[in-house]
Amino acid sequence: ASGEANTPLSPQNENKQDRCPLARGLESMAPLVRSVEETPDPIPTTITGRIPSWVNGSFLRNGPGKFEFGKDRYTHWFDGMAMMHRFHISDGDVTYSSRFLRSDSYIHNSEKNRIVVSEFGTVAMPDPCKNIFARFFSRFQIPKATDNASVNFVKYKGDYYVSTETNYMRRVDPQSLETKEKVDWTQYIAVNSATAHPHYSRDGATYNMGNSYGKGGFFYNIIRVPPPDETAAKADSPDFAGAEVICSIPAAEPRKPSYYHSFVMSENYIVFIEQPIKLDLLKFMLYRIQGKSFHKVMIWEPKYDTIFHLVNRHTGKVSKVRYRAAPMFTLHQINAYEDNGFLVMDMCCGDDGDSIGDFTLENLRKGSGEEMDKFYNSLCRNLPRRYVLPLTVDQKTPLDQNLVTLNSFKATATMTKPGEVYMTHEELHDDELLQYGGLEFPQINYEKHNGRPYRYFYSCGFGNVFSDSLLKMDVHTKELKVWRYPGLYPSEPVFVASPQATDEDDGVVMSVIITPREEKSTFLLVLDAKTFTELGRAEVPVNVPYGTHGVFNEMG
Repeated sequence: ASGEANTPLSPQNENKQDRCPLARGLESMAPLVRSVEETPDPIPTTITGRIPSWVNGSFLRNGPGKFEFGKDRYTHWFDGMAMMHRFHISDGDVTYSSRFLRSDSYIHNSEKNRIVVSEFGTVAMPDPCKNIFARFFSRFQIPKATDNASVNFVKYKGDYYVSTETNYMRRVDPQSLETKEKVDWTQYIAVNSATAHPHYSRDGATYNMGNSYGKGGFFYNIIRVPPPDETAAKADSPDFAGAEVICSIPAAEPRKPSYYHSFVMSENYIVFIEQPIKLDLLKFMLYRIQGKSFHKVMIWEPKYDTIFHLVNRHTGKVSKVRYRAAPMFTLHQINAYEDNGFLVMDMCCGDDGDSIGDFTLENLRKGSGEEMDKFYNSLCRNLPRRYVLPLTVDQKTPLDQNLVTLNSFKATATMTKPGEVYMTHEELHDDELLQYGGLEFPQINYEKHNGRPYRYFYSCGFGNVFSDSLLKMDVHTKELKVWRYPGLYPSEPVFVASPQATDEDDGVVMSVIITPREEKSTFLLVLDAKTFTELGRAEVPVNVPYGTHGVFNEMG
């Protein structure tokens, strides 16, 4: 890296998303966000090509699958009732099954045949059977958080749970997909919510982030759930014994804390990114009375910088150094690792945090052509970026000098005043990526390379409102490999290593491909991770909606 310091106005930091070509003639995404029926008993699939015989286990997926009850309709994609999917793979054969999560929200809505539990973008209206006074006063009741855990499959102490971003999770059977106990984080530790993207350390512990707020202010809390006790008998109920908050970080703006979807973890550090997409707590308290949904309290305020809070994962101690960068928005991190006194962080970033609220079902169901083009072209394109935090900053660190000395890195970090470091990012891609509309849903060879140096990640390219390609990125050369066909819409790719793997990319990448142009033609795609060419697919004879996240369970 050059010894010259880059200022916050450096041309290096100009936003490249404006150079993404405008989309024209996009097809409607309505078939990807329609309600479907569950398939609780496993059914066979039609295999084309060959799925390697060493791939044995279950590919588990989660996401919204039901968007109405009776005459009531959800308004936002995130609000749909959680639907779990299982592709069971054994000796080259694949079966498919799915179940709706029997959350309290799903059960109560089904019993009343209307929406009675508020979600992220939909407010439940008062019961029409109540008299006018009861309906009026019901507006002043603080709504309970939903347990519609439609975002991800996660693991704690060896058990599988489905999760969202409230204080509730649900334990599930990964084989039958049956719903089990509801877990309330507040019964174990002092947090009011947790993310759906925990990290796993190599000793079996699970780390997550949660909020707490009260008289002392608003705090971002780092949670640790210890590994399972191998000597103890398997618990018949959720086991969170030993869960603890190892660090609490006060919000820079107590009345406007930041929204976050995930966090960064390396072998020795956790980084919480306090970004300028804010939750207005005053609006949050009033939103039920005003009849507004939760996403209305989220506001993008780029007048605030992005703050990176560096925490020692082993001690819980927060660095006194204040790391800052220009305002940006991130949902998903790619990977982070330590290198000669620096923490390298790669993540998918955008420059407009308003985009979450745009994913209303009205927008997603716009007609093909001009309507869909206009909506897509208004969205922020998320692109891969690299930030580098110097870990050895002290009183002797020189001011106004680029501290990043790693060879060939273009990211910079400059101490602007004692105890404060301003960072500029490196664009972790070439212009070739722009023709695929940016990327999201990044995945790596997590088991071997999470928190460690790595070379490859896999993601979805967004040439439409939903992803229309699969990408493999080489972070050393910034070269791309692409799988893309018109009319096919992939879900998040998941890497599975081959049993005798020696190379980082020795294995397969799996993704569920939605086919809106054809009924009942969704298929599980299996790619060779090294060449990114198709090995086989398993076609499902039922309709499947577009999902969010998932995992591969080798235990099946």
